[in-house]
Amino acid sequence: MTTKDTSKHPCFNKETAGSCGRVHLPVAPKCNIQCNYCNRKYDCVNESRPGVTSGVLQPFQAAEYMDKVLEKEPRITVAGIAGPGDPFANPAEVLETMRLINKKHPHLLFCLSSNGMGILPYLDDIAELGVSHVTITMSAVDPAIGAKIYSWVKDGNVVYRGEKGAAILLDRQLAAIKGLKERGIIVKVNSIVIPGVNDDHIVEVAKVAASWGADIQNIIPLKPTADTPFAELPEPTGELIVPLRKEAKCFIDQMTHCKRCRADAVGLLGDDQSASLCGTLQACSKLKPLEALNARPYVAIATREGMLINQHLGEARSFQIWGPRESGGYRLVDTRTAPSAGCGPQRWTQLAALFKDCRAVLAAAMGETPRMLLEEHDIKCHVVSGFIEDALKALYESGDMRQLGGRRGGIAGACCTGTGSKCG
Repeated sequence: MTTKDTSKHPCFNKETAGSCGRVHLPVAPKCNIQCNYCNRKYDCVNESRPGVTSGVLQPFQAAEYMDKVLEKEPRITVAGIAGPGDPFANPAEVLETMRLINKKHPHLLFCLSSNGMGILPYLDDIAELGVSHVTITMSAVDPAIGAKIYSWVKDGNVVYRGEKGAAILLDRQLAAIKGLKERGIIVKVNSIVIPGVNDDHIVEVAKVAASWGADIQNIIPLKPTADTPFAELPEPTGELIVPLRKEAKCFIDQMTHCKRCRADAVGLLGDDQSASLCGTLQACSKLKPLEALNARPYVAIATREGMLINQHLGEARSFQIWGPRESGGYRLVDTRTAPSAGCGPQRWTQLAALFKDCRAVLAAAMGETPRMLLEEHDIKCHVVSGFIEDALKALYESGDMRQLGGRRGGIAGACCTGTGSKCG
């Protein structure tokens, strides 16, 4: 068990919330489940909710960012990782980040927030690294209710939906709570209250979480988010939340001061500085080691005529491969034939192999499945439009694709299933 002063975690100890701060290091962009209330966006500083960040950091960038944060806000006592995806859909990046931070700032508490799906193989690792607090987001203990909350659950390379997916997730969550407590780690369970879906089930979640050893529950009202299945549901008010907390408190301690933090939250809970430190985070996100640049120097582009980015990823019969020219500007390096359509996820694995020397792929649209599988192979996916030269300049020189309408991933067309079975 850690010998650090665990009382200095402001989320677990309300009395220290005004004097101790936290920083969330956004090093985990991929996720292994899709919740029906979640829409991860990377570039909106005006939104304050889980899953949102102004940038995604690699481990060495996170270590640099941590140094700069502590210079500006010495009251930080906790370094946490809460996304914008899930830490254990990105285990290598998360563990390396914690190793770097632990080496440079061993006085900090370490905190992780996960859905619990992929944490089990890494319980010993995080205990050895001195993680003192872990949050598991668990909003249902009945697969029939969970099936309404989760669109899909990914276990390795297999995607499950409906009650089967929800049952697998629940089994992992309960085992995670048990395994964490066996290692002396403080466990908080976050439960999202979704009106008409699980609002009369939250107390049962509290009972089950307590029976498996969880220390505290955080009952959080749904924050309706655009472009999600729950976008039109009402946000629960105190009239619903307060009685639930009172009833659940009979079984497990309750957190009542949650701020629904961003994945890049920084500062005191009541004085978040993520907006003022946005520029610092984005500057750190652009730092690149020389070896990484040399390993993946190119960009794959879905284009019809070689001038504009104007093709759907799944419709492209071939991709142009572009790279920087030594004398300045950019050049066409190669044209590569796309894998045949209709073979499901295997097609996107083949496409990742085709792009093994590419740092990114640019397309006019793409489905969620290919985006997820390509990014698992460290190929960044951007949905953009406009001239190829303009996009390459933005990507290589600043990494900011917003001026081109760019976003990570993107929304597939209405007829796109994202599976590869109906594209092109």
